[in-house]
Amino acid sequence: MELDLKRLSHLVNKRVDKIEKCVAGTGYLPKTVIGVGTFLLDNQGDIDLLTAKQKTTFDRFLKPLLEW
Repeated sequence: MELDLKRLSHLVNKRVDKIEKCVAGTGYLPKTVIGVGTFLLDNQGDIDLLTAKQKTTFDRFLKPLLEW
């Protein structure tokens, strides 16, 4: 999957409210999801560099928000 880095950057930097709404009640912290997004931005969206936990966070929260 190729990430739209512009869209990811907008989500992580300008639409934190969407991330907060998505993680509400899950036990995850918004800063964790933002951290995974920032890591991807710093690494040109290379999903293969994510750890198993980061990949789970990406698949559960960021991927659906980016596909929507």
